Amino acid sequence: MTTTPTSASLSARESIPITPAFPGTPRAERLISVDLLRGIVMVIMALDHTRDFFTYARFPPEDVAHTTLALFFTRWITHFCAPVFFFLAGTGAFLSSTRKSPQEICDFLWKRGLLLVLMEQTIFYFAWTGYPIFPGFIALVIWALGWSMIFLALLVRWLPVRAIAAIGLAIIAGHNLLDRVPPERFGRFGIFWNILHVPTFHQFTTFHGIPVAGFVFYSLIPWIGVMAAGYAFGAILRKPAEQRRRWVLGIGTACVLLFVVLRLGHLYGNPPVDVSSFTPSNGDFALQATASQSVIAFLNVQKYPPSLQYLLMTLGPALILLGLLDKLTPQSLPLPLPLQSRLGRAVLIYGRVPMFYYILHLFLIHIMAIIVALAFQQPVMWLFKGAIFSGTPPGYGHGLPFIYLMWISAVVVLYFPCKWFADLKARRKDWWLSYI
Repeated sequence: MTTTPTSASLSARESIPITPAFPGTPRAERLISVDLLRGIVMVIMALDHTRDFFTYARFPPEDVAHTTLALFFTRWITHFCAPVFFFLAGTGAFLSSTRKSPQEICDFLWKRGLLLVLMEQTIFYFAWTGYPIFPGFIALVIWALGWSMIFLALLVRWLPVRAIAAIGLAIIAGHNLLDRVPPERFGRFGIFWNILHVPTFHQFTTFHGIPVAGFVFYSLIPWIGVMAAGYAFGAILRKPAEQRRRWVLGIGTACVLLFVVLRLGHLYGNPPVDVSSFTPSNGDFALQATASQSVIAFLNVQKYPPSLQYLLMTLGPALILLGLLDKLTPQSLPLPLPLQSRLGRAVLIYGRVPMFYYILHLFLIHIMAIIVALAFQQPVMWLFKGAIFSGTPPGYGHGLPFIYLMWISAVVVLYFPCKWFADLKARRKDWWLSYI
C-alpha cells in the first residue's frame, strides 16, 4: 500500500499568475508545478489501492519468482507516492514561512500531526477494513505523516534551515546503518524500535478474546528524514525561476545516478536481509534467469522501511519531473501548457485538495469492491470484516485489465467532489479548511 497525501503541504506559493476563471483557483498564487506533481502521485496512489481491493494475486507483486513485469510495474510506479507526499509536506511547510512565523508554523504542524495520527486510528482504519477502530495502534502512512509533522514542528521552532537540511539528509543517508540492530536487543521496549525502524505486527495481550496489537507498517525514522529534507528543499524553490529549475533538475539527476551506482556496485543503501516481514527484499542486485526478472530484481528495493536506494530511486525521478513541469508552466503563458487539457486541470485539482481526495478515494474504492463482488457473485463479507488486512479469500479477485478499469472509473468519479472542494477552498479562508 502506499498511500499518503499532503494537505499539510501548505500550498506552495510563488508569483505565477493563474487565470481567475480556472476552477479551483485559490486567492493566493501558487507554484503550479508542485500542485501538478502532487496531483500526479495522488492519481497513481489510487491505482495501488485499487489493486489492493480487486486483485486475485496471492503473492506480493515484488516477488521475483512469481510476479509478471506488468504486475510488478503496476506496483512499482506507486512506490513514488509516499516519498513525494512526505517530501512535499515539508516543502509546503517551508513555503508557508513567508506568511507565518516559526511559532505559527510549529503550532500548525503539531496540531495537524496529532489530527492525522487520530484519523489513522479511526477514519482511515474504518475505510480500509470496515472496523470502527483498531484494537491497539496501527502505523500506516497517515500515522507516519502525522508524527513526522510533529517532529518537524520541533525542528522548525528551534533550528535554522541548514541544520534541518543536515538532519534530514543524515537520516536518509545513514539510517541503513541501523538495519542490523534487532528489536530484541531492547527487551520489553523492543516495540519502540519497531515504531522507529523495524516494521512489525506485535500482539500485546487480549481483551475479552480480542487481540490488542501494534501493527507497524511505516516506521518513523526514514520518513522523518524525508520530510525534513523536503522542508529544506523549499528554500530552493524560492530562488529565481531559471536557477530553481537548474537546482531541481540537478538534484534529481544526481539522485538517479547515485541509485544506479549503489545498485550496480552492490554498495551501501539496501539491506541484504529484509528487516520487515511484509514484502520480499532483493538485497544486493543480481542477474536473474530472464531479462524481465533482472529488471524486476534491479528495481526491487526495500520500502518497509524505505532504504536509501528506494528513496533515491523514487525522489530522483520525481524531482526531475518537478523541474520539467516547472519549465512547462512559465509566467508568459496565459494558461500553462499542462493545463490546456481537461486531464491536466483535473490533476491540478487533485493536487490542491490531497487530504480530501485521500479520504474519499479509500471509501469509494472499498464501496466499489463490495458492489463488484456482489455483481460477480464473489465472496463479499470479508470486505466488511478486515478487508485486505484479513487476506483475500479463495474465489475472489480480478486481473490487471479490470483493475485498471476500476482505477480509471474511481479517479473520474473523484473529480466532481474534489472540484467542489477546491472551489470552496478558493472562495473561503475558514481555519478548518487548512486541516483538510
